[in-house]
Amino acid sequence: MRIMEIKNKELHRVSATAIIHKSGKYLLVQRSKNKKSFPGKWTVPGGKLMVDDYINLPKTTSDHWYFAIDKSLRREIKEETDLEIGDLKYLCDMTFIHPDGIPGIILSFYADWESGEVKLDEDNINFAWVTAEEAKNYDLVEGLIEEIKMVDNIKGEN
Repeated sequence: MRIMEIKNKELHRVSATAIIHKSGKYLLVQRSKNKKSFPGKWTVPGGKLMVDDYINLPKTTSDHWYFAIDKSLRREIKEETDLEIGDLKYLCDMTFIHPDGIPGIILSFYADWESGEVKLDEDNINFAWVTAEEAKNYDLVEGLIEEIKMVDNIKGEN
């Protein structure tokens, strides 16, 4: 897609994802086949930052809301998988162009599983707990295997 074809060049959709670690394995979820972005692909839980994630909450300062991404990502993980996680740690970011021409930013985090059993919502159709090596056998969203390997190195699992 050429740059001049990108709609609304100043706005981005902001999303966050979490690579969840539990006992040497990582949670993968398979996206519903009717999703606009990455239908049927295997990925990790996450989703878009919505204005509702902060607008009705008290501001952290007189003008700002801190930790909106953290709260949004925890909400998405709970909705998609019914899991609770520990501290979110920043891993990397990625930008891309959505099929509708809107630029997207995905902030990738990692966290340890804290509690719960996976219960999927309608956004995902399957899940698996896998090692970094086993993740190579899944039809992952491009670049995700490199992110999982990064976390594997940080966690000392390799």
